[in-house]
Amino acid sequence: MAELAAGAILLTPAGEETLLLHQKDEDRWCFPKGHVDRGETLAEAALREIREETGLAKVRLEEELTEVSYRFYRPSTRENVYKTVVYFVGSTPERSTRLEPIFDRAEWVDLAVARERVKFAADRAVLDIVRATQARKRAAADPDS
Repeated sequence: MAELAAGAILLTPAGEETLLLHQKDEDRWCFPKGHVDRGETLAEAALREIREETGLAKVRLEEELTEVSYRFYRPSTRENVYKTVVYFVGSTPERSTRLEPIFDRAEWVDLAVARERVKFAADRAVLDIVRATQARKRAAADPDS
């Protein structure tokens, strides 16, 4: 069973912190993401999932960042799933969240802290890409540094 999902690494306007969601039943930190509905673009799906999972509505998506694929077994449907998630970089001035019931907390954390908290190597790789992208943007904005 193939699934396509979209999400974002949400950053504060300064780009120094990102939002992590804690999924209580699996006791793990993750990024806002979810399935792409029929007829939706990847960006539309990412924005909808962010709204549904976090309550954040003032989100601006930037470039598509990367794509991650992984496999898992879903006991509830007795299916092996091959999931592909397309991540964008996003930003929002909002800080307060209204979480979906599957999450028990959300925290804005430094990118390095986020890298330590996420469970999967693929999530750490996504954060490495974000950190490198942010460093390039800062260098371009301040060529004398």
